[in-house]
Amino acid sequence: MSRHVAIVTDSTAYLPPRTMERHGITAVPLTVVLGDQALEEGTEISARSLALALQKRRPVTTSRPSPEVFAETYRRVAESGATGIVSLHLSSEFSGTYDAAVLAAREASVPVRVVDTGMVAMALGFCALAAAESAEAGGTVDEAVTAAEKRAAGTCAYFYVDTLDYLRRGGRIGAAQALLGSALAVKPLLELDGGRIELREKVRTATKAIARLEEIVADRAGSAQVDIAVHHLAAPDRASALAERLRVRVPGLADLHVSEVGAVIGAHTGPGLLGAVVSPR
Repeated sequence: MSRHVAIVTDSTAYLPPRTMERHGITAVPLTVVLGDQALEEGTEISARSLALALQKRRPVTTSRPSPEVFAETYRRVAESGATGIVSLHLSSEFSGTYDAAVLAAREASVPVRVVDTGMVAMALGFCALAAAESAEAGGTVDEAVTAAEKRAAGTCAYFYVDTLDYLRRGGRIGAAQALLGSALAVKPLLELDGGRIELREKVRTATKAIARLEEIVADRAGSAQVDIAVHHLAAPDRASALAERLRVRVPGLADLHVSEVGAVIGAHTGPGLLGAVVSPR
């Protein structure tokens, strides 16, 4: 049995399965409630099924993992030989996942540091990778937490959505901001700021908004060595095209990930989402 610091995150990190396996990262699933069905993200509901449900205006909500689910995860990880656990989660402004993890950590058989990264999607995923790389190099729990927090401090995330209505329904953006976007028939560009989704700019058309998203990401990356993730929901062509343009525009690009977001984030953004995460190394 190997002795090591283990990394736990949640399903909204949207890390590729092979990457999670290679680094030994464990993800605790959040739940999507579709009608009267509670479905685990990543195993029981796909992004495609979620997008179809939203397009049909079926009621969709999301919920955090229970403390019991976290407790069982920590138990299994400890039994695998972990001497400590770093548990990294999406912003507590979006979900009670962090709080559930904190409750479970109190009863764990090994030390558990629970971190509210203030991030979501691959902005969270890059934090988990930084912690895992620190642990693989022999780092302590504290050193892995420091690596994740350093990565979070430099990471930015920007999003284009076709409408603010889904974010308004889920309480992730103010009703006044959503109403303004609808009334002016503008296309919103959003950013992750202080663990919250904030309206950054209002652009007149989808084409101009996506061009502006590309410009913001390229400017933010500059010439530094960065990892970039491009996310989408039911918009694969948009995502592929943006990724290819960023390959050309970002001279310090290290890794580029392109992926569809899962059902939890998709439930709050709606089909047509296009996002980009910039994370300096």
